[in-house]
Amino acid sequence: MYKIGDFSKITNLTVKALRYYDEENILNPSFRCEENSYRFYNDNDFKKAELIVLLRELNFSISEIKDVMAICDDKADLSYILEEKKDMIKKKIMGEKALLKKINLYIKPNLLEDDSVDYIIEVKDIPAVKVATIRYKGKYSNCGKHIGRIYKAIKGDAKGEPFNCYYDGEYREEADIESCVPTSKQVNGSEVTTKELPQIRAISTMQGAYESINMAYKAVFDYAKEKGINCLTPYREIYVKGPGMIFRGNPKNYITEVIIPIQWEV
Repeated sequence: MYKIGDFSKITNLTVKALRYYDEENILNPSFRCEENSYRFYNDNDFKKAELIVLLRELNFSISEIKDVMAICDDKADLSYILEEKKDMIKKKIMGEKALLKKINLYIKPNLLEDDSVDYIIEVKDIPAVKVATIRYKGKYSNCGKHIGRIYKAIKGDAKGEPFNCYYDGEYREEADIESCVPTSKQVNGSEVTTKELPQIRAISTMQGAYESINMAYKAVFDYAKEKGINCLTPYREIYVKGPGMIFRGNPKNYITEVIIPIQWEV
């Protein structure tokens, strides 16, 4: 048995850390004296301490260390956990690289200056259209894969640009979305179906780079507010020019038409 001071020396863990790990049920001493509550550790505790030191060196958080200590029984178990940690680090690196890329955009000359766009606003009638469609709840970033499924279902019978209908009146983490492709083909599958969207009157504008799509919505909402027009859902985004099915191309060349339905004039 080792007293806590000796155990601290052989494990390179401070007494303060050992007491903390005891309180958190990460590393409990094998024996505790009832008279004075002194902690005593054995060789099995030493092996656990070695694992904790390794996990700390590998930048595992306290919650992660606690989880590992609860489920890891041998080196084979540890290898699975380390593979999972590698995947987590890779995803984090990808996220950090994307963030660096975004930050670099804003340190280029003049980018932080006012770069407003003069949006051309139209009020027009959008004719009824037959579409192959998938309606789902999910992230906005997942729309592309659903549109791809629609193209696969209609087998090349597209009669116009793909678009999404957004049924929520606000931004949501899990949005109510309907992906559509105009078609003359009748599809009645378990996932893709065919329907006719009715004619609507709407306010419309065009947007370039999709990263600034929110500014197109702002322009439309500002126009509606100025004119006293009541906006309805679902909003539509028609992808006049966007990424291909395999290659994304140059995002600066993308063109999206934002369409927001309005109440019919009486």
